[in-house]
Amino acid sequence: MSTRHPPTDSDSPSSDASRDEQFMQRALTLARQAQETGEVPVGAVLVQAGRIIAEGGNQPIGQHDPTAHAEIQVLRAAGLSQRNYRLPGSCLYVTLEPCLMCAGAMVHARIERLVFGAPDPRAGAAGSVFQVLHDPHLNHRVEVQGGVLAQDCADLLRAFFRARR
Repeated sequence: MSTRHPPTDSDSPSSDASRDEQFMQRALTLARQAQETGEVPVGAVLVQAGRIIAEGGNQPIGQHDPTAHAEIQVLRAAGLSQRNYRLPGSCLYVTLEPCLMCAGAMVHARIERLVFGAPDPRAGAAGSVFQVLHDPHLNHRVEVQGGVLAQDCADLLRAFFRARR
């Protein structure tokens, strides 16, 4: 199971929360960009050693690809840039709780930590419906922090779906 190192003076819980919000704000910007192209507004950012190594938004509609979720787009880009399909020590920020496919990909990529905004009560695989990231049958666990800027993330999704009805 992945564990976090104890906080140091420069890595206090309050600075973690501030950093989480900063990266989630970037994910929200990417979600809005996805929305502008007609996609469901979900954005994701992958961070390693305090810096963004990949980012992106949903693209299933534009790419005609059911697997082109924001998380998958980011994991693919990071794998290419790092020249490794394993991304240990990384943290994935995403505006919506990942689905089964994305959670499975995170386990295979050895993501250390997931931070998500809004829960997904219909398909969430990080605790809302399924608990993939802590399943004892799997050989890797992902630390999960949900609810970061949850209201902003949920409001964006609600407005998107309301406009489509």
